[in-house]
Amino acid sequence: MAMSGGKDDGSPMMEMNTTPLIDVMLVLLIMFIITIPVATHSVNVNLPAATPPTNNPIINPVKNKLMLTPTNQILWNGSPITEGNLVSLLQATKAMAVEPELQFQPDGLASYEIANEILKIITESKVTKFGFVGNESYATFEKAH
Repeated sequence: MAMSGGKDDGSPMMEMNTTPLIDVMLVLLIMFIITIPVATHSVNVNLPAATPPTNNPIINPVKNKLMLTPTNQILWNGSPITEGNLVSLLQATKAMAVEPELQFQPDGLASYEIANEILKIITESKVTKFGFVGNESYATFEKAH
């Protein structure tokens, strides 16, 4: 591999070698990119205050009825709740001076898996006053099937 050092006639090369200049330019560009501060702009947004839901299930100080409907809806004293609400409601009943009785009434056509999850939540909450209600309806249910 031969390199030419100018023209073949022996005159010196008159063009400037720009390769070192490009290398220096790239090094300077990388240094500028590294030293530029990160843009930390923030926009303050005033958000409305959270309001509690209006259909808060009420805790009865004597007894509370927990139902599981055939459509797998969980009801606490007739108000629909979620499994997360159930955990907080059970914690609130445990914090009361006298723990109210918890009555669980699953429907015969309700999902077994959901009923099992509810029983698991009740067991983990360590409720001491717990009972099943409405079992007499299953006696007629079994005779019909």
